[in-house]
Amino acid sequence: MDTHAALYKQGQDRLDYLRQFAQRQPVSLQQKMANIGISRRDFIKWTASVTAMFALPLPFSNLVAEAAELADRVPLIWLHLAECTGCSESLIRTDTPNLDTLIFDHISLEYHETLMAASGWQAEENLENALETYKGRYLLAVEGAVPTANNGTFLTVGCKGHTGLHIVKEAAENAAAIISVGTCAAFGGVQAAAPNPTGAKGVYEVVDKPVINLGGCPPSEKNIVGTLMYFIMFGKLPALDMFNRPKWAYGARVHDNCERRGRFDAGEFVEEFGDEGAKEGYCLYKVGCKGPYTYNNCPTERFNHHTSWPVLAGHGCMGCSEPNFWDDMADFEKPLGRQLLHGIDATADTIGAVILGATVVGIGAHAVASVFAKPLEE
Repeated sequence: MDTHAALYKQGQDRLDYLRQFAQRQPVSLQQKMANIGISRRDFIKWTASVTAMFALPLPFSNLVAEAAELADRVPLIWLHLAECTGCSESLIRTDTPNLDTLIFDHISLEYHETLMAASGWQAEENLENALETYKGRYLLAVEGAVPTANNGTFLTVGCKGHTGLHIVKEAAENAAAIISVGTCAAFGGVQAAAPNPTGAKGVYEVVDKPVINLGGCPPSEKNIVGTLMYFIMFGKLPALDMFNRPKWAYGARVHDNCERRGRFDAGEFVEEFGDEGAKEGYCLYKVGCKGPYTYNNCPTERFNHHTSWPVLAGHGCMGCSEPNFWDDMADFEKPLGRQLLHGIDATADTIGAVILGATVVGIGAHAVASVFAKPLEE
């Protein structure tokens, strides 16, 4: 059977399985759309964009539409550990509701410490009930690193004083799938920066189940909702790279799709912030952009309703979706030069040390060569 045909059939079977569960939201997705002024045309455009994001043929947009309407049949438990809540902010802080935030609102969100009304003992009870009631069915999202030093006592949560380490292990045990939302949950993030006194680690390092890592500080709301939609549609993990990130979101370098890439190829670089090159939109590599070393879809998906992203706004990429970025990518306003990193000029799951060395040297040589390019005219 054709690969796409088999996947489509798998999606249909998955959605048929979800239909057997009762609707958990009192208002349908279509009614919610109508209430906030989102048209059916907008919805169809959104389903097509999600389908394209997954690199699937257009007929799969029908599955995306059905999956969106059945999103409330999938219980979601969202834990907060050592983090700043910026990943949740990325998803919910919008000036006007769009379909990404609406899907997140429509899904059966059983536990989220920032958004739920319950607190104290009632919050603890809600989590325990959700873990038991939806055993084997719920999707677990974790935001924040897991402190492990001193048996995890650097982070205790709730009335019972359980450590974050205890909570995430307990919640992961019966989860249908686990998503690490943001670089802190994926790789330890800022909390794991040297000397890492709390022993902060990514979720995948403390549980013995597969984990989807959504790197980024914060990740795009498109990547969060897209991953939720993929699981709702197919009930399984998408294709992942060597760091367990979805290939559809992290399969290309920031550098490859950057609007300033042509400036890089032409040897036109910003030498210091505020110079004429900066005003003309020249490449930011010499002032620290880590786009050539970073895998993410920031240039194509952007942030704030697709308005902008750091490089478009005038500052280089910090490499925040990569493991150990706080240590490996610093200084954030200086080029890395010849420093060897894990991922450069190949797909994210086919990197070798020889390729790395050659590519980094090539990037460094290109930057050095630009010194001899003609200066900006006064």
